[in-house]
Amino acid sequence: MLISIDEKAVTWFAGEFEYTRPFSVRLFPQYAGFGEKHKGYSLAFSIETPSNSGFSQEVNGMNFYIEENDLWFFEDTETYLSVDDFLKELHVTYKDVNFVN
Repeated sequence: MLISIDEKAVTWFAGEFEYTRPFSVRLFPQYAGFGEKHKGYSLAFSIETPSNSGFSQEVNGMNFYIEENDLWFFEDTETYLSVDDFLKELHVTYKDVNFVN
């Protein structure tokens, strides 16, 4: 599992939620939409304090985290968060990682 959050995405989160740093952004699967990674699920996020974090990553004073029970959505996957320059919206891409034993 890899979560990559570029500077444009960090700036987008800071502007979208209008919070002063530090704050925590929860990344989680939401049953809605068509979902690129898992059919019927899309990536959602909210400003919350972690309760049982299974993964966390600090980027420029923001803590991005995934709760333990949501890790299944990100397993064997590289997740990239950036901003679409044309739409000025968050853009998420996934790359499956197939491990060979």
